[in-house]
Amino acid sequence: MEKTNNREPVLKIVDLKKSFGDNHVLNGFSLELYKGESLVIMGKSGSGKSVMIKCLMGLLMHDSGLIEIMGHDLSKLTQNQLNDLRSQIGFLFQGSALYDSMTVRENLEFPLRKNKEKFKQKDALVLEALDSVGLAHVMDLMPEELSGGMKRRVALARAIILKPKIIIYDEPTTGLDPITSKEIIQLMRDIQEKYGASSLIITHDVDCARVIANRMILLIDGVNYAEGSFAELALSTDKNIKAFFK
Repeated sequence: MEKTNNREPVLKIVDLKKSFGDNHVLNGFSLELYKGESLVIMGKSGSGKSVMIKCLMGLLMHDSGLIEIMGHDLSKLTQNQLNDLRSQIGFLFQGSALYDSMTVRENLEFPLRKNKEKFKQKDALVLEALDSVGLAHVMDLMPEELSGGMKRRVALARAIILKPKIIIYDEPTTGLDPITSKEIIQLMRDIQEKYGASSLIITHDVDCARVIANRMILLIDGVNYAEGSFAELALSTDKNIKAFFK
């Protein structure tokens, strides 16, 4: 994707540090996610991507640094304020993470329950979200009746049902065959265009990054080691950067 020219940050991380005993996972990691862009973060297993996401969502308390989401300093929010902010962030979990005991409809209704105003419109919102991923016809099926690709689509529908301003994708194509992966990537692009959301994508999938990224960050040794477009990073002669593009 082409670079976005809009430089309004909706998410800012500055000098983020997080350690577990002597294991220093994040060592001053920084990023800015701009309004309407798709930012891809790539890093090897154990590089701190999951820890960064947990800090970002307020599930882990960082040791130092700043996390600012839509102008709000995460460390200064009450629990209610944090919950309100989370409602503006869609999250596609790795492996979809649907509730097996709930129908597709009930899975999508789940994030609406804490928002009474939205819950009044639940039928229309469920239908709209499922229609956005081409699965309105599976509304009353159980997750076990769906293929892996369909589960990922339903999970994506759940992530967008509250029309979030930011969508976080955690390994959106992991475990999918190449054809289904391409379909999911195209859906991600379609959804970004439809809703105008900013996307933060954590992935190991080089093909996904090539198609979806306006900008990329390589997370190495707990820091923002390199940043740029896919083309810029792919042409780098730095051995640490080249390792991602083999």
